[in-house]
Amino acid sequence: MPISTSGSYTQGPSCFDRMKMGFGIGFCVGLASGALFGGFSALRYGIRGRELIQSVGKMMIQGGGTFGTFMAIGTGIRC
Repeated sequence: MPISTSGSYTQGPSCFDRMKMGFGIGFCVGLASGALFGGFSALRYGIRGRELIQSVGKMMIQGGGTFGTFMAIGTGIRC
């Protein structure tokens, strides 16, 4: 198969796209760590039922937002 020599180069993702991807990855990691740490701490304090789900969900969103923000900032610095 012949190699194209037309000079067409493919561009990578833009800096903003990289920051969005960094936020998404950081958000997922933060969700997982929030579920683990929030779940264990809530069970340690004896929280059960609806309160358990609410407190773990809150920890997951907080952890995801925080870690995602820092990952996006770090990715933006590297651009």
